[in-house]
Amino acid sequence: MRLELLGAVVALTSGIVAEDLSRHVDVFTGTGSVGHTHPAACVPFGMVQAGPDTGQGDWAYCSGYQFRDAHVYGYSLTHLSGTGCADYGDVSVLPFTGELGKLPWARPIDKKSERGRPGYYRVVQPEDGVEVEVAAAKRAAVYRFTWRKGGQAKVLVNLPFGQNCPSTYGADVKVLPGNRIAGSYMRRGWIRPRRLAFDFAFDRKWSALEELPKAKRDEAPRYVLTFDVAPGEQTCLKAGLSMTGAEGAAANLAAEIPAWSWDLDAVRTAARDSWNALFARAVVEGDDLLKKNWYTGFYHLYSQPNDWADADGRYVAGDGKTRVSRDGRYFTTLSLWDTFRAAHPLYTVVTPEIVTPVVNTLLAHFEAEGRLPVLSYGGKNVDCMIGNHAIPVIVDAYLKGFRGFDAERAYTAVTNTLTVKHPDNPKENWDLYDRYGYYPCDVIRGESVSRTMECSYDDWCASVFAQALGKADGAAFFAKRAAYWKNVFDPSIKFGRGKTTKGTWRTPFDPYAFGHGNDRDNDFTEGNAFQYTWHVLQDPEGLVAAMGGKAEFTKRLDSLFTSPDTLPDTSNGQNCDITGLIGQYVHGNEPSHHVIYFYSYVGEPRKAARRIRDVFDRFYFPGPTGLCGNDDCGQMSAWYIFSALGFYPFNPCGGDYVLGAPQLPKAVLDVGGGKTFTVVARNFSKENLYVKSVTLNGRPLDGFILKHADVVKGGELVFEMGR
Repeated sequence: MRLELLGAVVALTSGIVAEDLSRHVDVFTGTGSVGHTHPAACVPFGMVQAGPDTGQGDWAYCSGYQFRDAHVYGYSLTHLSGTGCADYGDVSVLPFTGELGKLPWARPIDKKSERGRPGYYRVVQPEDGVEVEVAAAKRAAVYRFTWRKGGQAKVLVNLPFGQNCPSTYGADVKVLPGNRIAGSYMRRGWIRPRRLAFDFAFDRKWSALEELPKAKRDEAPRYVLTFDVAPGEQTCLKAGLSMTGAEGAAANLAAEIPAWSWDLDAVRTAARDSWNALFARAVVEGDDLLKKNWYTGFYHLYSQPNDWADADGRYVAGDGKTRVSRDGRYFTTLSLWDTFRAAHPLYTVVTPEIVTPVVNTLLAHFEAEGRLPVLSYGGKNVDCMIGNHAIPVIVDAYLKGFRGFDAERAYTAVTNTLTVKHPDNPKENWDLYDRYGYYPCDVIRGESVSRTMECSYDDWCASVFAQALGKADGAAFFAKRAAYWKNVFDPSIKFGRGKTTKGTWRTPFDPYAFGHGNDRDNDFTEGNAFQYTWHVLQDPEGLVAAMGGKAEFTKRLDSLFTSPDTLPDTSNGQNCDITGLIGQYVHGNEPSHHVIYFYSYVGEPRKAARRIRDVFDRFYFPGPTGLCGNDDCGQMSAWYIFSALGFYPFNPCGGDYVLGAPQLPKAVLDVGGGKTFTVVARNFSKENLYVKSVTLNGRPLDGFILKHADVVKGGELVFEMGR
């Protein structure tokens, strides 16, 4: 089958990729413990992630899969990657023989048979005598069931199945001529109600179809299809997915896997080629371990955001209306509280062609819902986190020269989101914020310090946006707010600390006390004072001064890594996000990700290099437990990629990268227009972990800041490494 007939191929580069870089990817990295990744088949930015679900409904199964499990509930079309909340697992199928038995309908799998590559998944269900293979295009997938025994083979189409989904309703599903089942239904879970549509086509007629009795809470049906097969015979299923309706699902399937083809191997090859085209944009030299970590990181980074627009550009907006995207794409699975820090800055370097469509998606949310999304999953805004970090993503794009969106419209969206109370957002209290210059801990029950610090960062972004657009009043207003972090910093103890409406500090105060969410008394979000005191991305020099200067600041920063790595038993089981500890530095959760790079601001690059190497050695390696925290839609992986290159977006808005210490001998980035940016670490080794000097295009680099503009112009950054 020709590649152009498969909508799976993403045109990331021209020409043919000579090397199969996808062979370095371990799709099972992070699928055990707390990584919450999945091995489902997908292509870059794909709507579909088709693969196994081994659990359902609790925190361990946010992605629907844990590597330790030796059973499967089914193979659904959608999965979240690395999140801290569960949803998706939509449109599930399960091949089997014999009887289903009692719920839950779990079937044993042979773990030794399990294989995964980018765009492909395979496993054997030994008791059923069936080999299951799945390959993905962008909006469609193909399943191949090879029956090792003859007789009656069965397929369960289990539409009510899903992660964290208490009910389905509004179902309109039909059995159609041509061996098809198609339709749509609504589901309600962690994500607000959303419609799913599908079109299933089998390569043969079933001998029997049974609709199972519906549960009281479900309107979506379950079917058992029976096929009479000979030993070794195969049954193939093609599935199209859409959020607009059954017609959209059928059109997506027709566009990506033609009606005359059931060639899973061709779909698999096209998926591999789409990944290789992406990986070819960032080629590294080094040992096998480095390559496996590097390309697996890129795989996780680009498993989302997911383009949920149909092939014709139609999508379902946040208000439930079907609209047409201005640039043909509508991205979701935007875990902005996590990904604004490094994932989105990395997109601006490696895949700049998605930056404008992402911004236009965020603005489409504003048009439909009256505010920018806090997070976007399933095409819907989710308010579970704090701040609104769609703002730095938009402003960063503008400051880096992206002009494919309406800047005035974007500014309106930013200012409205930061100043207008939206009744459906429980974490907006602008009247209190402006009256006191912080969120008072005796009025805001939870997260008062974290909310103040993260909102003040968004305000800084709004201020520089206003300044760039020549809006002096707006620039001044938001610049004042950007300093509100100082109002929750207690200089007497050098910690962020809750403050009351009377201006008194929270007493008693324990810097180890853990906070999680706004429904319990705490001042922090998924952390404590040790982690959040450093959350001043916009003003590192100001925090250094507030701590008492560079020497005192360095002592405090050192103490973060040497304090006891324990938390008090006051979290009520909610400290699941606090993992990957070095002292009280928490690499498994995003608020700590910039902290090591503070050492560069106080003239201690050797300490930065030592800590970066420590993180690499302890918290990134192949295998199911190879991530120390939720990958959070690529943010953990983006930290690895940037830090391996030797620089990091400490302030992820504006285009300044802070130098660290590279963790690879050489990398070549394709920055577009026939240009490359090459990073070389001369004399790199496990022992030579310190940077002796840095040159950019043959000239010494002044200071510790690398400019985005210099990266995308192309050139060579050379680190001389030593002991």
